[in-house]
Amino acid sequence: MTDHSTPAVDDSLQAISMDSGPRIWPEPLRAGDVVTVVAPSGPSDADRIRAGAEILRSWGLEVRYSLHALGTPAPGPQQRLSYLSADDPARADDFTAAWTDPATSAIWAARGGYGAQRMVDMINFDALRSAGVKHLIGFSDITALHARLGRELGQVTVHGPVVGSLAQLTDTPSVTQLRRLIMKPARRGTVLSRGAALVSGRGEGRLIGGNLSLVASDIGVEPIPTEACIAVFEDVGEDSYRVDRMLTQLLRSGWFDSVVGVVVGDFTECDDAALVAQAVADRLGDLGVPVLWGATVGHGDRNLALPLGAQVCLDADFQQAVLTLC
Repeated sequence: MTDHSTPAVDDSLQAISMDSGPRIWPEPLRAGDVVTVVAPSGPSDADRIRAGAEILRSWGLEVRYSLHALGTPAPGPQQRLSYLSADDPARADDFTAAWTDPATSAIWAARGGYGAQRMVDMINFDALRSAGVKHLIGFSDITALHARLGRELGQVTVHGPVVGSLAQLTDTPSVTQLRRLIMKPARRGTVLSRGAALVSGRGEGRLIGGNLSLVASDIGVEPIPTEACIAVFEDVGEDSYRVDRMLTQLLRSGWFDSVVGVVVGDFTECDDAALVAQAVADRLGDLGVPVLWGATVGHGDRNLALPLGAQVCLDADFQQAVLTLC
């Protein structure tokens, strides 16, 4: 791993971590740093992963692959489920090995799909803590890893394009925001997202969330937020009534009790975009917190990276809503 010196303390957001306080930002990546691609969820298309890796190499990063990142069959007699990249222990071992590799500065998901919730409890978090803070990058199914790892290690992780998301890794705004978050020190006032104000107001808190279906299915497993939080949601292929049901589940569980603002990202490949918007407004409009609508976050060709676990501010008036680092 490249030896990183600590940046000068001015408006940088480096901080000592406690789960109830500010979380640590990993050191910015520099040319020559090693990124290890992992496949904690579904099987990967090797050609797409190699093409994505070439993009990362063009940024000056060195790319390595975990055992199953390119679709290598799992060793041993156990027949894996076809929608998983390998069996659960193998995927957890791959993730632990990548994180604890002293040469690796960032762990980057090959793709989403399904399976992170099956293996996350098998990760050796004691070993990860001993290895120290590193970047975790990905979205969709990787939401399960963001939630658990951010809490266990007390660090910021990046909800952003996976290595196989070639459209997102070549979209200029997506790339600009992603590289800013992983290759430059975090700065207060950095604009993360803009959109329409579904509800006006101001909120400040830790950024949490990600894929709505993953957040909802973690109820009873991940603790409900107990401090001021800004929640971000996106999803793909979910009909409007299912979006309604998941938000209703979160509301009934008390998950929103400490939420002081909401950022609504893309809900792509849904049954009726207008009906999804109506369902979201119906469920979130009466929370009494600012709501940013139309953030370009999620499964579209543009996926603006967001720092989960970071302190953020959401300001919304009748003109627009803006999410910034604070």
